[in-house]
Amino acid sequence: MDKWNGSLVAEFVLLGLSQDRQVQIYLFLVFLVIYMTTLFGNVILITACVTEPRLHTPMYFFLVNLSFLDICYSTVIVPNVLVHFLASRKSMSFSACAAQMYAFMLLGCTEGILLAAMSFDRYVAISSPLRYNVIMSKSVCVALAVFCWLSGTVMGTLDTVFTLVLPFCSQNVIDHFFCESTALLKLACADTHITETVMFYVAIYVLLIPTSIIILSYLRILVAILGIRTAAGRYKAFSTCGSHLIVVTMFYGTAIFMYMKPASQKSDYLDKMVSVFYTVSPPLLNPMIYSLRNKDVKMAMQKVAARRLIL
Repeated sequence: MDKWNGSLVAEFVLLGLSQDRQVQIYLFLVFLVIYMTTLFGNVILITACVTEPRLHTPMYFFLVNLSFLDICYSTVIVPNVLVHFLASRKSMSFSACAAQMYAFMLLGCTEGILLAAMSFDRYVAISSPLRYNVIMSKSVCVALAVFCWLSGTVMGTLDTVFTLVLPFCSQNVIDHFFCESTALLKLACADTHITETVMFYVAIYVLLIPTSIIILSYLRILVAILGIRTAAGRYKAFSTCGSHLIVVTMFYGTAIFMYMKPASQKSDYLDKMVSVFYTVSPPLLNPMIYSLRNKDVKMAMQKVAARRLIL
């Protein structure tokens, strides 16, 4: 039997987004298109940023990290969801569920902190354009990226370990479409107060603190933009930051709603719907948002696509 710290549960059964067979087939097609579009968009964006010399700047260095994160983030969740849409029994072994939860938390926490680093980069670019390359040097960018990944690893480990040490005695049906820690807490046959407290402080570190940094950065950015004399300059500055702000609002808004609301206000159906927005939507929309609002990225992506078609 597959065990973890004495758990009596060998596998979990996931109810998914719907139990209607026709709806499941429809959702399979929708999620398949979303996943393929996500992979294509992020791979093209990474290739464009790596191969185009004009995009070898701190902003695009962080964007490559974000796209790589999104590919992994989506791959951890969506392929398994696709299999379950077609399977008659939607089950995962305890080990597979634990691995998915850990990977999801690690990548999600890393992305939360990375978005804050990207907002700091935009603040420096607009408030100190002449010193931008000095402040955001290659070593600083690499250090920030390493910090994001290490922080995500630590926070993801804490959240996963404190969830999986709980005993799951007999209940093994998860009313969700993937193994998420908040869904598993409902199945534990022990007091979950300590685990919920740990999860709350993890959420503060990867959601509230980065959100505060982003808000402060954008307030300073707004002041800097208002100080730009030309309308064209102000428009360019707003356009540069607008795409990042859209991504931030979508990711943090739904994640904070999910992880920081009181347990008494949790709803299984609503939680599943909200989870779609911060697990499936950001990896899909990030390449579109950044490319459609940036001429340099669009030109580089067109070059990459043209080379692929020629080959």
